[in-house]
Amino acid sequence: MTHLPAHTPCKLFDRTCSANACEQPADPANFLGPESPIDVVVPGVKMTGCTTPRKGRSTAGAGGDGLEEAWLVSEAPAKKPHARAAAWGVTVSFGLRRGHFNSFVLLLLVLFVVLAISVTTTKKDGGIGGGGPGQRETTTATPPADDAGAGRQGECDMSSGRWVYDDAAYPLYEESACKFMSDQSACGKFGRTDLKYQHWRWQPHGCDLPRFDAVKLLQRLRGKRLAFVGDSLNRNQWISMVCLIDTATPMLRKSMAGGNGSLVSFKIHEYNASVDFYWSPLLVESNSDHPVHHRVADRVVRAGSIDKHARRWADADVLVFNSYLWWRRPTMKVLWASFEAAAEGAHRAAYEVTNSLRAFELSISTWSEWLERHVDRARTQLFFTSMSPTHLHSDEWEAAGAGSGGNHQCYNETEPIMAEGHHGQDTDPAFARAVEAQVARLGARGVAVRVLNVTQLSEHRKDAHPSVHRRQWSPPTAAELEAWTRDPSSGADCIHWCLPGVPDVWNQMLFSHLVSSS
Repeated sequence: MTHLPAHTPCKLFDRTCSANACEQPADPANFLGPESPIDVVVPGVKMTGCTTPRKGRSTAGAGGDGLEEAWLVSEAPAKKPHARAAAWGVTVSFGLRRGHFNSFVLLLLVLFVVLAISVTTTKKDGGIGGGGPGQRETTTATPPADDAGAGRQGECDMSSGRWVYDDAAYPLYEESACKFMSDQSACGKFGRTDLKYQHWRWQPHGCDLPRFDAVKLLQRLRGKRLAFVGDSLNRNQWISMVCLIDTATPMLRKSMAGGNGSLVSFKIHEYNASVDFYWSPLLVESNSDHPVHHRVADRVVRAGSIDKHARRWADADVLVFNSYLWWRRPTMKVLWASFEAAAEGAHRAAYEVTNSLRAFELSISTWSEWLERHVDRARTQLFFTSMSPTHLHSDEWEAAGAGSGGNHQCYNETEPIMAEGHHGQDTDPAFARAVEAQVARLGARGVAVRVLNVTQLSEHRKDAHPSVHRRQWSPPTAAELEAWTRDPSSGADCIHWCLPGVPDVWNQMLFSHLVSSS
């Protein structure tokens, strides 16, 4: 019988031991006004031993900014048994002295503890069951990029896609089920019977648009204020958001306050949250700021003045701005004094008549400067909804000769425009570039503004406007009645959108950003 040498027993991971005595363990526009009222390391263990452990690298995404590395002890290659080792094993079984036996038991206990810690730590790191030893499988949630300037690696451009008919999952709600629906968007209420426009789903090319979840959004907005600031298209999006929330949470207590005022507030009381709309069609002060009486032939803006409006929405936690259609005229007056002074006949030279794009650039610069000076960068989320397209010219989508009866705008249109990349003549990219320039300037100064690029996806939806199925906010004149009788399309609203409809997609995009940032 072979006996173990009488010197000090071999200890695990002792580099002075012979290679045979120590083994490495294995490790496993006319319609623009709001006429209605909203390094993985095993803790405490120093890895040394006869066989230098090999390293296995684990990588995982770290929010799109690089790779986070973890180092794990890999399983050492198995060694072939030989005579000495076999004899040692027999001696251990039958003839070990008590001291040697205790040392052997201790060795086994240490080995067991090391293996347990290693396996547990590795599992916590996701290193097992992924893509092989020492690798982790992760999915990193990054906010989708729907604006042209936000194409960071790993993001999805939600604005690039196609419309898919889906009458099983859409619409997201019924028009009649929304207690706060606006007559401006209630097309069914005002006689529209072809409801196919409600069943189209926007499908981005590189991802899926997340389905709207009202409860998840309200959890994000608990104790907070979301405010839409802009013109009647932004009010259209606001009403969509109100209806998305209202119809999905019938048991919650909700209310609307503000009536025909500039500020209308939709409150969800159990969450102490509000979703507001503030009428400010040109963002800065103008002579079109009255929430009802704002149709003026001679439009004037105070391009350097925004404080009067800003104090009404400055405390909001989420701000969604828009402004475009009210600038669509050849020229505009810019006032460098107050309206009161102008009314008294003073500072007449302070008026400047300029092209509307120049006036818009001056005004959007004022908006940008206010945000830079006043916004709480750590608290407030900022969005700007891009231009909402109109469908006022039927020759844009009709084949040559098909529209021989003249321009019928969007009247009787029941199908989207399927031609990819359709671009209407009323969508001026110069205004979009002016916004993008100010957004880039703010970004360089630490103020993040996300552009919701809804323009191209909406360009295809000539079928989704109210057309003649809308409320008339004032009694029609005799001339209007005669014109409508002769040509019904002359009274069509091809600017705003029916609900449920296209603005619901805009809010799905907004929802995606809000919940991914929480």
